[in-house]
Amino acid sequence: MYVHGCYQLVCCNLVNQSNFISVKNKMTKEQYIKMNRGINDSKDLPVEYLSTIYEEIEGKKIAMKETKEYAIATKCSKPSVANEKQRRLLYNLEMEQMAKTAKALMEAVSHAKAPFTSATHLDHVRPMFKLVWTPLLAAYSVGLQNCDDTEVASLCLEGIRCAIRIACIFGMQLERDAYVQALARFSLLTASSSITEMKQKNIDTIKTLITVAHTDGNYLGNSWHEILKCISQLELAQLIGTGVKTRYLSGAGREREGIIKGYASGGEEFMGNLVGSGADKRHMASIQESVGETSSQSVVVAVDRIFTGSTRLDGNAIVDFVRWLCAVSMDELASPHHPRMFSLQKIVEISYYNMNRIRLQWSRIWQVIGDHFNKVGCNPNEDVAIFAVDSLRQLSMKFLEKGELANFRFQKDFLRPFEHIMKKNRSPTIRDMVIRCIAQMVNSQAGNIRSGWKNIFAVFHQAASDHDGNIVELAFQTTAHIVTNIFQQHFPAAIDSFQDAVKCLSEFACNVAFPDTSMEAIRLIRYCAKYVSERPQVLREYTSDDMNVAPGDRVWVRGWFPILFELSCIINRCKLDVRTRGLTVMFEIMKSYGHTFEKHWWQDLFRIVFRIFDNMKLPEQQTEKSEWMTTTCNHALYAICDVFTQFYEALNEILLPDILAQLHWCVKQENEQLARSGTNCLENLVILNGQKFSPEVWGQTCNFASETSFCFSISLDQKLFAGLLIKCVVQLELIQTIDNIVFYPATSKKEDAEHMAAAQRDALDADIHIDTEDQGMYKHMSSHHLFKLLDCLQESHSFSKAFNSNYEQRTVLWRAGFKGKSKPNLLKQETSSLACCLRILFRMYVDENRRDSWDAIQQRLLSVCSEALAYFITVNSESHREAWTNLLLLLLTKTLKISDEKFKAHASTYYPYLCEIMQFDLIPELRAVLRKFFLRIGVVFKICVTEEQIRTTGTNLPSW
Repeated sequence: MYVHGCYQLVCCNLVNQSNFISVKNKMTKEQYIKMNRGINDSKDLPVEYLSTIYEEIEGKKIAMKETKEYAIATKCSKPSVANEKQRRLLYNLEMEQMAKTAKALMEAVSHAKAPFTSATHLDHVRPMFKLVWTPLLAAYSVGLQNCDDTEVASLCLEGIRCAIRIACIFGMQLERDAYVQALARFSLLTASSSITEMKQKNIDTIKTLITVAHTDGNYLGNSWHEILKCISQLELAQLIGTGVKTRYLSGAGREREGIIKGYASGGEEFMGNLVGSGADKRHMASIQESVGETSSQSVVVAVDRIFTGSTRLDGNAIVDFVRWLCAVSMDELASPHHPRMFSLQKIVEISYYNMNRIRLQWSRIWQVIGDHFNKVGCNPNEDVAIFAVDSLRQLSMKFLEKGELANFRFQKDFLRPFEHIMKKNRSPTIRDMVIRCIAQMVNSQAGNIRSGWKNIFAVFHQAASDHDGNIVELAFQTTAHIVTNIFQQHFPAAIDSFQDAVKCLSEFACNVAFPDTSMEAIRLIRYCAKYVSERPQVLREYTSDDMNVAPGDRVWVRGWFPILFELSCIINRCKLDVRTRGLTVMFEIMKSYGHTFEKHWWQDLFRIVFRIFDNMKLPEQQTEKSEWMTTTCNHALYAICDVFTQFYEALNEILLPDILAQLHWCVKQENEQLARSGTNCLENLVILNGQKFSPEVWGQTCNFASETSFCFSISLDQKLFAGLLIKCVVQLELIQTIDNIVFYPATSKKEDAEHMAAAQRDALDADIHIDTEDQGMYKHMSSHHLFKLLDCLQESHSFSKAFNSNYEQRTVLWRAGFKGKSKPNLLKQETSSLACCLRILFRMYVDENRRDSWDAIQQRLLSVCSEALAYFITVNSESHREAWTNLLLLLLTKTLKISDEKFKAHASTYYPYLCEIMQFDLIPELRAVLRKFFLRIGVVFKICVTEEQIRTTGTNLPSW
């Protein structure tokens, strides 16, 4: 604004105060205001401000001082000039007068003794030009503005061209920009004058501007903006000059004033409305003739040379050139109704021309061009966006043909706009076109693609979540082709993007709208595992940004981890059928390839697996949460235990505490199926691996049983009844789990059945042996560990016994609505816990390998059995006593199997209780065992003699 204002001010002074310019041609206030439009950062200055300046100029003449001695009178002071000949004569007189005045002034100071220095060095030019550039600019501007003489215009243009050259050479940006802007304004392509006023001097100005672009391109910097704006607008003027766009020549009045300004801000409005709707053909022809020379072969070729010659620009200049070309292109495309793509096409062309530049320069160029394509590719006008995407495709194909050197990442840069457009542009047409462009590149240039694979998979990742079936299908087909075929041939080149490929497949799997594609995507992830397994050395040898990763861990970081992590994402995001398939495939991979995993890899892996059970990630809805626990968590739990068993040697030291903690979490959930699964998995885990357990591992396992409390609080809250019932079930499951671990599943049931059968046929003396009893973990467990389990069982028995004895509490619960036809009870827990406790104690009691613990075992056994018999006597309910039948059979039968010495201690303790029990109505089998018990008491304590003693001594037995 400063530069424009200065020389416009000087122009006004010279025009209005000059003696050789006639009155009728002097500048009016309106013309002065019009001339200053758009100089305030593309906006107008206030009219009042400009009017004040004009009035000051009118009222105060600017003139050089005149001395009395050398004042020269004006030769001509006529107020008007009759014709052009007279005007030229007066002009020559004025110039002669000015020359004489200058000579006189110089002679006046010729007596001064100041030394004169001759300029001998190039550096002297800069300060000299710094002083005179402003008046020179004003003089050249006046000459171009007010004189139509070809010679004068030529000299002014040559002066401006030389001034630009000087400013460019010495890096004088302000001066350079001022002169280039002046040229641009006098071209009438950006000024506020109508293009219908274009004359030869304006055509010459355009040619000068083009010449400057040719000769000083490396120094133009920001001045490229003005030049490229003029070239853009010149293209439209050429179309009008050839009659292509005459339809824009309509309208009148004030609209003429904003013709070029309007175009500069956004498109074909540039030409605006130039003549009235009733313009005749002659006027139209005149307009076309006035701009027709802009379409001359010389101008067209010269303009084209600017773009073809961009290859000669240095590294910084080409970036400036491209940046301002993109800015002009954005202006052309800004019109919502008539966008133009002239500059966009030129961007594509110069990209071809400069493709052989070194990659360092190209990266800077593409940073600008790529950002421009990002914007243009998201243009709301589909025609513009289609042109941009197609241009990108053509450029990308050319770049891909050149290949990519090792450790370079330029393919990522020039393919990134596709990724941006796919992400930001929601038009199905454009998205479909992007996918097709990428597919074409893959099919034709797969062998040359290196770092670009990342962008390709990023585009397909965006397409994977689309709702348009065509887009999803096309993207998935290409992805499948890459995974199954191209990876097979070019896997080393694609390693850097392998995890992107797996992530892309994961996104396809998570698109709920296309379940078939989801299943196929999971199959392809499984297929990817084969590449990692078959080519681990390629992964180990590959180096890139992750140089801090040890070679031994690269197979995990770049191969296995992405696969297993994305499968876990599928499990956490998808519906039941898809996540179940994902879960199955994840554990299949573990089982198939786990033998190649390092120990610390397993730790990372199970952190992923345990996310399945993360409470914070479970669905909020109770129904969905219940389904998740019953299906996915349940499935995962069994699969975890299978994997742990398969790789026990590798995993027990690092993962057993975590797995036990996860089982503990499952057991505590208010989901019966999951809680049952937790106990079942614990059982399977111990039974299958117990023989390999160290004492430390057994300690951890037994601690887990002790931490899983057998007791729970009773609440009257209706909402907690369901959870309470589940806890009751889980307690029974835990008791049964301990029994199954110690004695092997079904062993205890078979033993109870044998006891009942023996009592029925009065064959209690016969040895009972169950085939599966040696398969349990009893022999692998120390007495210390067994005692810990006994503590848990006794705790459970005591709690359930106390609950069953509390009739008032049971009545309150029943009345409060606790489920059941009768009062709630814990009879099953009471009897099962005690039965398991007795089996363990009696097994230890006769185990020769635990002889050193027999005293402690006997003391505990006597205490447990005494309490049990004493409690049974106090039971009033017939059904409650019936529940104890098998328990009493177990206690008495096991006691009958011990040696006489041990039997004495037990019989003397139990005798009073057994006598009390005789008064109850017992089943025949229990009465038969009691009879046998009392008979042995008589023999052991020598109350009576045996049949053998009678035969020996001849004593008769009493008949009872």
